[in-house]
Amino acid sequence: MVIEAKNNKQYQCPVEATLDVIGGKWKPIILWQLKAEKLRFSGLQQCMKGISPKMLTKQLRELEEAGLVLREVYPEIPPRVEYSLTEFGKTVLPVLDALCEWGSKYLQRECAFDKNEDLKAAECPNLQ
Repeated sequence: MVIEAKNNKQYQCPVEATLDVIGGKWKPIILWQLKAEKLRFSGLQQCMKGISPKMLTKQLRELEEAGLVLREVYPEIPPRVEYSLTEFGKTVLPVLDALCEWGSKYLQRECAFDKNEDLKAAECPNLQ
């Protein structure tokens, strides 16, 4: 089954469309940061170590174009710009909550796995 969205992209399934809109390294983190409050560009950048201004701008524009993020410009000098989730953007929060929960379980599993490996190595030094 091929589904065509209004952006003229074709998707094989809804998961593919979801990942196209919110997937990648930075978009879910941007959405997560905007979960509780409006943030300015500099506030987002401070929360997200490692993202370049150019990449943050690109990701914010894509999220805005998708209707998930609202960009508000205040007529002040210098101009103040704030980003927040739109009402539609808030509908993605349960997905992010589920990702957070799964990630926590995964990290606990990995930590437990690493501890078990350390114990095995301590008990059997010839396995190293």
